[in-house]
Amino acid sequence: MNLNNGSLFDVIRSAFSWDVWAIVTPAIRDTLYMTFWTTLLTLIFGILLGIVLIVTDKDGLYPLPAFNRVLGTIVNALRSLPSMVVIILTLPLSRLIIGVSYGPQAAIIALVVTCVPMFGRLVESSILEVSKGKLEAAKSMGSNNYQIILKVLLPEALPSLIRNFTIAVIAIISTTALAGSFGAGGLGDVAVRFGYARFKMDIMIAAVLVLIILVEFVQFLGDRLSKFIAKKRYLI
Repeated sequence: MNLNNGSLFDVIRSAFSWDVWAIVTPAIRDTLYMTFWTTLLTLIFGILLGIVLIVTDKDGLYPLPAFNRVLGTIVNALRSLPSMVVIILTLPLSRLIIGVSYGPQAAIIALVVTCVPMFGRLVESSILEVSKGKLEAAKSMGSNNYQIILKVLLPEALPSLIRNFTIAVIAIISTTALAGSFGAGGLGDVAVRFGYARFKMDIMIAAVLVLIILVEFVQFLGDRLSKFIAKKRYLI
């Protein structure tokens, strides 16, 4: 259904019909699949990247200024590229690794390459918020770099890390929609193929509604968890 064949009310009502959701539901599964695996990989590699950026800084625990500058330049270069460009550039890489350059699995590689540099910088900024006094106290007690990272930096930065991770997950959901226009599947693919190409606004509305609900849920969960951790740490 499109706006030329009925009123806006009719289009909205049609967006909740079984016919529309028969198309949208499989796309939701693809989007959740891409989001879950991309989120997991982004969490792992993003935290590692952020820690490396902090530790190897000239004022870090293990200063490697030259290495840090090179790594920072690479991270900034990847962050400066539009997500659409990264997706296009990583299609050959997806084919090399998994044998195909389309579908949710192939899109995960592009999404990780897009989101890890962004989240790595967010991790870096969260850790930088940790008081220098606590680092000095840990050093004076004989803690090694490994202990400082695991027992001081990450625990103290946890509320901020959760807030920034929430931002990263929302960015991942948004990017999955963009990847859909390049054969990744998911809600973005449905929105483009049906809502844009075939002027089926009811399907477009349904896909957008699901994306909004996902983002609101992630934001709500991230906010509550961050406040809970911060309050618990304050009480301790």
